[in-house]
Amino acid sequence: MADRFWRRLPFLAPVTNAWTHRQLIRRFVRREIVGRYRGSIGGLSWSLVQPMAMLVIYTFVFSVVFKARWAAQNEVAGVSFAVVLFVGLIVQGLFAECIGRAPGLIVSHATFVKKVVFPIEILPVVAMGSALFHSFVSFIVLFLAMLLAGNPFHWTILLMPVVLAPFLLLTLGLSWFLAALGVFLRDIGQMIGLLVTALLFLSPVFYPLSAIPESYRAIVLLNPLTFPVEQARDVLIWGKMPSWSGLAVYSAVSWIVAVGGFAWFQRIRKGFADVL
Repeated sequence: MADRFWRRLPFLAPVTNAWTHRQLIRRFVRREIVGRYRGSIGGLSWSLVQPMAMLVIYTFVFSVVFKARWAAQNEVAGVSFAVVLFVGLIVQGLFAECIGRAPGLIVSHATFVKKVVFPIEILPVVAMGSALFHSFVSFIVLFLAMLLAGNPFHWTILLMPVVLAPFLLLTLGLSWFLAALGVFLRDIGQMIGLLVTALLFLSPVFYPLSAIPESYRAIVLLNPLTFPVEQARDVLIWGKMPSWSGLAVYSAVSWIVAVGGFAWFQRIRKGFADVL
């Protein structure tokens, strides 16, 4: 009885729906992860090799070739530019994979819409689960690199899930919206590719937020990647507490986007079969 009550609350729909189909989501995430590397000699080991290769390349290019530095106060902490950069790229990569795949999710699973009784609203959740797996592997590589380089570890690392939770919710809401829109507007996939690239360079991934002139900083702060990237570095690298007020505002906005994206998806899903 209580379970039915919570399911009827529209503002909890994104969470209750995922919880209801959690077993199915788990199976599809596992299938997608294994399927991505099926047939390759390295298999799942590629999920570890790829982020390791990326980190080596970033270290060489930015630390050796460009001799890049983040800020004087951070250099005292003994943290390399490559490690700081890699944290931002992990967060951005998670967002890019989910948002980049979203417009084609329903189109690529047309059978589920036409011939099978299937909760297609879980497809963005499955895509996020796969992206989270690869991000988790990248974080392991990051921690190993920090350990080998002698970078300090702070207890604030434990707060990383708190920082990521609203970011994941926001990303999921956008994924639902784009997945539904991509059925009717096929060009959206090409547009999203450009948008993701623009958001990468308009977020403090390659540079600190303090390097942006005050007159342009407000624009960068509107980027959905800016806050989670900055907060992830604070808790993972600098040992700072997250901005609780900022997290509250970001969480509220993320919840609105998630509920709105899910409602939009459920509202227009009836027209998917006619288009596909």
